[in-house]
Amino acid sequence: MDMPSGLINKVAITPANVSDGDGLKNVCPRSGAVYADKGYCSHKAQRTALQKGAYLRAILKNNMKAKNKDLDRWISGIRAPYERVFSKRSKRVRYVGIVKNQFAALMHAITFNMKRLIEIPPPKPA
Repeated sequence: MDMPSGLINKVAITPANVSDGDGLKNVCPRSGAVYADKGYCSHKAQRTALQKGAYLRAILKNNMKAKNKDLDRWISGIRAPYERVFSKRSKRVRYVGIVKNQFAALMHAITFNMKRLIEIPPPKPA
């Protein structure tokens, strides 16, 4: 998701046996920061983000030694406005097969972006 505008710019569907951290390679941007939940606090997700040139800021699990609740609260505050887009979606899929569900997710993202474009104020003339 593009942070300043709130538009979805990448969508990926993976099988249920693929963890969130493993699926990061499909949606990770080429630069910038990625603010993620506990599903992305693995070393594999960290390596994926570094290979793509992005900086991963994931909330750590409660049993991790480096857990910092204040930092996690700060990360959650940044993620909150954008998380609403994905939290309202059902985790169940409508169709059988990755291709059909990928298309459905893409159509959902396009619909969301069209609605969001109505809300984004136009740029101010210089």
